[in-house]
Amino acid sequence: MDILEYSAVELSAAIREGKVTATDAVEAVLARIDAREKDINAYVTVDREQALRAAASVQEKIEKGELTGPLAGVPVAVKDNMCTEGMLTTCSSKILENFVPTFTSEAVVNLERAGAVIIGKTNMDEFAMGSTTETSAYGVTRNPWNTAHVPGGSSGGSAAAVAAGECFFALGSDTGGSIRQPASFCGVVGLKPTYGTVSRYGLIAYGSSLDQIGPLTKNVTDCAAVLELIASHDTKDSTSVRREDTDFTSALVDDVRGMKIGIPRDYLGDGLDAEVKEAVLAAAKVLEEKGAVVEEFDLSLVEYAIPAYYTIAAAEASSNLERFDGVKYGYRTSSYEGLHNMYKKTRSEGFGAEVKRRIMLGSFVLSSGYYDAYYLKALKVKAMIKKAFDDAFARYDLILGPVAPTTAPRLGESLSDPLKMYLGDIYTISVNLAGLPGISVPCGKDTKGLPIGLQMIADSFQEKKLIQAAYTYEKTKRGCGKWQSNMRQ
Repeated sequence: MDILEYSAVELSAAIREGKVTATDAVEAVLARIDAREKDINAYVTVDREQALRAAASVQEKIEKGELTGPLAGVPVAVKDNMCTEGMLTTCSSKILENFVPTFTSEAVVNLERAGAVIIGKTNMDEFAMGSTTETSAYGVTRNPWNTAHVPGGSSGGSAAAVAAGECFFALGSDTGGSIRQPASFCGVVGLKPTYGTVSRYGLIAYGSSLDQIGPLTKNVTDCAAVLELIASHDTKDSTSVRREDTDFTSALVDDVRGMKIGIPRDYLGDGLDAEVKEAVLAAAKVLEEKGAVVEEFDLSLVEYAIPAYYTIAAAEASSNLERFDGVKYGYRTSSYEGLHNMYKKTRSEGFGAEVKRRIMLGSFVLSSGYYDAYYLKALKVKAMIKKAFDDAFARYDLILGPVAPTTAPRLGESLSDPLKMYLGDIYTISVNLAGLPGISVPCGKDTKGLPIGLQMIADSFQEKKLIQAAYTYEKTKRGCGKWQSNMRQ
């Protein structure tokens, strides 16, 4: 069996059984990167020497019985907004083009402790602001299924790397759908956990009340295994939650009998591509045939989610990004007159257009005279959206719907119309506003051969229900969850 056809959990088992080594796995991934990266551009940084050194060290510990976990020896890619000690961390922005952190984000530390091997850092929309991975200062990432199309964003590099076999799993971050939407576009599994489940320490912030780290994987089993490792209480993150129910792999059960699933009518209306709608409803039918109770219902306030989200996220971004001023780290303009001119020129030259747009929007809604009219009102809408979900979860175990209105658009289509790009987040952003967990699972392809994702949403801290339903669907639909590589080698 080709090493790259293993899932992450299968690979680790094969390493423990002596069928392959961690070094074999890293070398196979590096060879795939050499073969595909010029077409995909999933990575900003690939650290070959460090990855091979780490693989050799991990292999030794596995052979001694010191590392026995389900991901020991497995190569992983990390989104380039998570700090990694000694490795370039750019947020795909010119303003951090030379930033090498002196510490590592907690989620990555958890993976390294478990024996996962960091291959490198993946491309993303600059500072996670975008839905296509086209706003990166290091070039666009392309969808492995069709390189004329985007991989989604902002975690597009991570999703594309998994889909192209350039790693076995990856970490992404999700502020308004940035794990689930690229997972949908690239035909992989992506999960955004309940807010506070995974430490945000070391994650370079976009919207602090919305950001959450999560896995992008080949199948649901890998997803549960990764989430189990990265979920932890962290005193360094004041929003981190202490949970006792993080044995997520225990939810890998092929059974949804009696589970109540609601489909919001609001998610099936105008703007939803007919092929996406058909695939999502077919997936709902599969779950119904497996014993779930599926019905449509009205989920209010959907039309207010986008304006509320972009008001809150932009406001938080304008505050979070003011630290990038050319003084302490990162890019600094080469010629300037005085401190304020240095700030101005550094930011003008260092930030891209989409980041500047959101900083200006955020500064506007927080400014005197507009704070109450926009930002405060958006916070009230956020609370109302959370209440609407609370009411829904009093009746249903899960909410089911599409991840995005369409499959992956062609490169260049979204950037010409930012508002259209924002509207593409209609089905994902409410999950972040309410702090809920959500998962994207492949549920078919359109007539162009592009993947379609099925989104399932659960109440806070109910990831196990998500995993169980997703696993049941995957076992039924995809041949016992076996990952099928699309790749034209």
